[in-house]
Amino acid sequence: MSTKKKNPLGYMAYIIRFAQVCFVFGIIQGIIGIYFNTFFGIFEALIFVGMLAYSFMLEKRLKSHMQAEILDQVNALGKIKKDMFIDSPIPIVVIDKIGTIVWSNESFRSILDEEEDIDKNIRAIFPDFQMENLPKETELYERDILKNEQHYHMICNKVIDVENASNFQYVLYFIDTTTQKELEEQVKKQRCMVGYIYIDNYEEIMQSIEEVRRPMLGAIIDRKINIWFKNNDVAVCKFDRDRYMIFFTQENLEKMQNRKFDILDELRHIQVGNDLPVTVSIGIGRNFDSLIGSKEDARAAFDLALGRGGDQAIIKKNDKYTFYGGKTKEVEKSTRVKVRIKAYAFKELLHEADKVLIMGHQNIDMDCLGAAMGVYRAATIMGKKAHIILQDSTFAVQELYNRIIELPEYQDLFISKERAEQELTKQTLVVLVDVHRKSYLEYPALLDKTDNIVVFDHHRLSTDYIENAVLTYIEPFISSTSEMISEILIYLADKVKLTQIEADALLAGITVDTKNFAFKAGVRTFEAAAFLRRAGADSTRVRMLFQNDMETYKIKAATIKDSEIWDEDIAVAVVTNNHMHSNIIAAQIADELLTIKGIQTTFVITVNGPDLQVSARALGDMNVQRIMEMLGGGGHKNIAGAQLKDTTVEDMKVKLREAINDYKQEGE
Repeated sequence: MSTKKKNPLGYMAYIIRFAQVCFVFGIIQGIIGIYFNTFFGIFEALIFVGMLAYSFMLEKRLKSHMQAEILDQVNALGKIKKDMFIDSPIPIVVIDKIGTIVWSNESFRSILDEEEDIDKNIRAIFPDFQMENLPKETELYERDILKNEQHYHMICNKVIDVENASNFQYVLYFIDTTTQKELEEQVKKQRCMVGYIYIDNYEEIMQSIEEVRRPMLGAIIDRKINIWFKNNDVAVCKFDRDRYMIFFTQENLEKMQNRKFDILDELRHIQVGNDLPVTVSIGIGRNFDSLIGSKEDARAAFDLALGRGGDQAIIKKNDKYTFYGGKTKEVEKSTRVKVRIKAYAFKELLHEADKVLIMGHQNIDMDCLGAAMGVYRAATIMGKKAHIILQDSTFAVQELYNRIIELPEYQDLFISKERAEQELTKQTLVVLVDVHRKSYLEYPALLDKTDNIVVFDHHRLSTDYIENAVLTYIEPFISSTSEMISEILIYLADKVKLTQIEADALLAGITVDTKNFAFKAGVRTFEAAAFLRRAGADSTRVRMLFQNDMETYKIKAATIKDSEIWDEDIAVAVVTNNHMHSNIIAAQIADELLTIKGIQTTFVITVNGPDLQVSARALGDMNVQRIMEMLGGGGHKNIAGAQLKDTTVEDMKVKLREAINDYKQEGE
């Protein structure tokens, strides 16, 4: 591209050039006149030569004058520009290609600490400054920087030397955005959000006290809820006898979080003759996008709190959940309305299905297999063909599994993952037992191929639960999934006939999860056991399913002998023997340690290939589920577990200690 030089004289140059051309024509005319008339031609030629010489002098003087004026203007502009940057209220600094500060104005120097030297590298002032992120060409680079509690929006552009392109510098502008940030934070704090409150055991509490005291108890609960939330500037709206809605801002939420929702403890300590503690579930949606979004998130958090047994507050922010409370045991509900409704809904789904595929969790246990056998019988009652997806049996269920496959009726009961895919159709009903998390399933990929999913589980609801099920029945207060399925069978038909092995399997599932009816064994648990006894279950045969060999017993004894005691009431043990079923042995050791006087909580670590597993048990108030959730696991308040990848036993102990300390700090 041509770079034509502009004439500094502008339009005046064209006038002078035109005159000079005219003078040249005049000279030529004078020369011609000399030929015809000597005197007149010489005179005319001299006049035009003089005028031409004068025009050149005039052009030179005019050009010199204009260049002087332009130079003065440039100098004036340079001074203005220089003064403008020096006195600019915007901090400006110039750095070279390696970050050394070349020049800065007074505003930039004013934001530095006293000990910071302006002659240093820019990274000495801003340690996280990355030179490689600066612009390579003419584009701008922008980022936010915090300096001395002041927020700045930094803009950087590259200045290249016109004569030498390899020589360049960077100019950084720092625009103060502190006020804007404060306003944004203030607006965020004032955004309205929604929450739900539900009294978990209202019916059970009212039935546990005298009728004349019921209005008093209801008034005390209502008063405590209103006073606590109003003290935190939260608007409370009661829309049912045991349900509330709350409206608050981000600032109010921070107040409640700082108090760790101690309203849960205040309500739990209410005592007017009631045998059961008052517990509530709180679900909060921390959604800044819209009020509707906050309401939907609050509902999801609320449902999760109920699914985890209540007595807790859960905050949902995007896909992240924050938990508070969850200290009490799940309260058994005496009413059977819910189980009857679920049984009728399950019956309708079975009626519409062409076949049933039953699936449990990985490393199947006795409760999972027992519940699967119960669902198999339910499908058979409805005249549907059913299969249990099981790739390999485990040490925990080997004896029961062997008994089942010996019977001719169950020769085609257990199928592989590949066979399950072949059996699956659009009308096939997939029933999940003793699990509600996709990642824990025996064959998770199967759920991607169907929408007809039913979930039966008794574990506390986790954040990654299966959401697209057509029927979900999750009750943490129920002792086991086998108990849940036993109750459903009662309502499924007038006279339910179980085979001996099916009744034994269901009773074995209840027995193992209640630790021989010592944990979470309520009235309904014994009623389910009585139903199974009438159906042909035998406690002696069930007991024989749990017998251990001598090698296993020696491993258990050695592990208990070498266990450590933390904080006087916590036992921590490590299964060092590389037994192929060490995870099952660890669970048994965790139960066995609780029989030692003074031990309230147990954690047993076992090596499972490259991973470590922890089995946790509790007798007292400690919620081992919360501790295991901090390690990526879950479970119940008294029975839980976790699995960590690529770690050592010593690192596992450190992480376990940190989780226990964090849990205790939550309680405080």
